[in-house]
Amino acid sequence: MTQPRTTHRADFLRRAAALGLLAVAGSAVTPGAATAAGGRGVPGRAGRGLTYRGVVYDTGTSHGPGHLPPEVWTAALMRTDLRAIDRGLHCNAVMVCGSDLDRLELTSREALRRGLHVTLQPRLFDHPQAEILAHLARTARLAEQLRTSHQPEVVLAVGCEYILFAPGIVPGATFFDRMQHLIEGQFDYPAIVRRLNDFVREAVAVARAHFHGRITYGAAAGLEEIDWNLFDIVGVNYYAFHRDPRDHTRELAPFRRWNKPVTILEFGCCTFRGAAERGGDGWSVVDWDKPVPEVKGDLQRDEQEQAEHIANMLGVFEREGFHGAWLYGFIARDSPHSPHPRYDLDMASFSVVKVIRRDHEDPASPYHWEPKRSFYAVARHNRAARGR
Repeated sequence: MTQPRTTHRADFLRRAAALGLLAVAGSAVTPGAATAAGGRGVPGRAGRGLTYRGVVYDTGTSHGPGHLPPEVWTAALMRTDLRAIDRGLHCNAVMVCGSDLDRLELTSREALRRGLHVTLQPRLFDHPQAEILAHLARTARLAEQLRTSHQPEVVLAVGCEYILFAPGIVPGATFFDRMQHLIEGQFDYPAIVRRLNDFVREAVAVARAHFHGRITYGAAAGLEEIDWNLFDIVGVNYYAFHRDPRDHTRELAPFRRWNKPVTILEFGCCTFRGAAERGGDGWSVVDWDKPVPEVKGDLQRDEQEQAEHIANMLGVFEREGFHGAWLYGFIARDSPHSPHPRYDLDMASFSVVKVIRRDHEDPASPYHWEPKRSFYAVARHNRAARGR
């Protein structure tokens, strides 16, 4: 996912592991005997392949009260992107996320018109909990309108990694403050889990009141213990790196015990040598505080590593027989490519296309995109899988 620009996530993960924070997912609660209300479908079984192969499409996410990021977004550009997701990547699903409801609706309707399965996920990071829930209610009503007026299924993801992005669960007014608290402070993790699931339950109640299809949640694998009894689909944001695929099987096995479909709502890596091992932390290789953001150190751009990692992970998820896997992500408008390595922000991007601005320093400058090697790797995989 698009990470806020600050401290090194790997430091948090190392400290969290040392403190025992990285618990087995879901160990604080017990799977129910039946699926949640409205649930349908069965968990994936190894060897059966994915049902949905998709990509995350961010329409613009607000990080704190104020305007959306100053980036170019038009309906025409969105339609071009979805055409590439449909016909170029051969996806049969897309996760549409963001903060602006008009963008969410336009994008979702275009995806559904193309016959794509849509997961709709509202994102309103670092806003008060009441605002997050009100925004979720509006999105749920939109999702219900879409669900009842289009043939492809619409799933609602009620949120994303609330432990990091919603105030009131971990002390701190902003994502930066909460990360710093977890890295440096003393904290009561069971209390954090209780506050997390209290808020998740509120979000589920809001979603169920307005939306009558299946719901899920984008949980940070290893960081969040979620009561999946509340949901129809188990949703995992999974950026782990293992050389042995069996380690992925062991790490993901606990999510199966809920006897519900399992989806990987986010996975992928950035576009530099060593990015696969850094996983979700790849964004932090840029110094965003400089007047013109710069890549730190002497990183080497490596589109092939990104392509191979994504292809390997798609193979893992196919063999696991999960319900679906959504690659993060299609485009990163805020991280343009440059031929000068020091300013090649696309190296810190998880996207499968690289943005080339007319004016590299101006986020409002017109741009075009070009496919990376990962684009073709995903296309080959999906084409072959659909052929099977």
